[in-house]
Amino acid sequence: MGCVKIFEDYLPNRPYHTDDLVSGLKINKKEKAKLARLVQPNGPTHRYWMVFDLDRSNAGMHWDDVGAPAPNLIARNPANGHAHLLYLLQTPIRTAIDAKTAPLRYAAAIEAALRNLLGADRGYSGLICKNPINSHWIVTEWQADPYTLDDLAEYVDLTPEKAKEKPIEDYGLGRNCMLFDQLRAWAYKAIRQGWPTYEQWLNACLDRATGYNVNFTTPLDISEVKHTAKSVAKWTHRNFTRGTFDDYVARTHTSEMQGGGKN
Repeated sequence: MGCVKIFEDYLPNRPYHTDDLVSGLKINKKEKAKLARLVQPNGPTHRYWMVFDLDRSNAGMHWDDVGAPAPNLIARNPANGHAHLLYLLQTPIRTAIDAKTAPLRYAAAIEAALRNLLGADRGYSGLICKNPINSHWIVTEWQADPYTLDDLAEYVDLTPEKAKEKPIEDYGLGRNCMLFDQLRAWAYKAIRQGWPTYEQWLNACLDRATGYNVNFTTPLDISEVKHTAKSVAKWTHRNFTRGTFDDYVARTHTSEMQGGGKN
């Protein structure tokens, strides 16, 4: 199966789409949305494609010049040569943080390093891309097989991304990690202020997550913010009650563990 057909198959059920960014985004069923010039390639919970935005006239071959992996698809503007480069992931990355976060953090580091290698636009939100199904773009398929994260990692230097003191960048998947970390750190303390009902707590988490999100240079789509807020709210409300918190304190704050025991 060709990558354009895979792109069509993996489209969200109700993607954002438009023919013209000036007129704004619409949401429709996939069958209608897939006809538009610009469409949402990934849903709010899974990332099938890593997409990079290259605003340069030689965007179609620039990846080869800098030693980057061959994109699965390139959708190029015939007027100026600018393009979106799409890399298909063999295993989609779960962006809703109610699963293990290690693959997401690994993917975020690879994505940031690939963006640096390609010189891609760091202001690109990734929400919508040039639609390779639409004949308006010049579409090239370079690589038929999907990539594993380890495949992509071979092309980039992850050393600075893995440095313990370096925060994940405010870009792409890094925003999902940053939002989760900020919200989680706040939630662990805030829930102890009044032990709210779940609905009150979910609303509080969503308000706080929305506040963090607007501080990103390019904010996440609200659907991703809602998923993260719900994930943190559910976990903390289930695991942090007056009783469990007292147990947690008793387990982790004994005098021996705090260094207060005899030497």
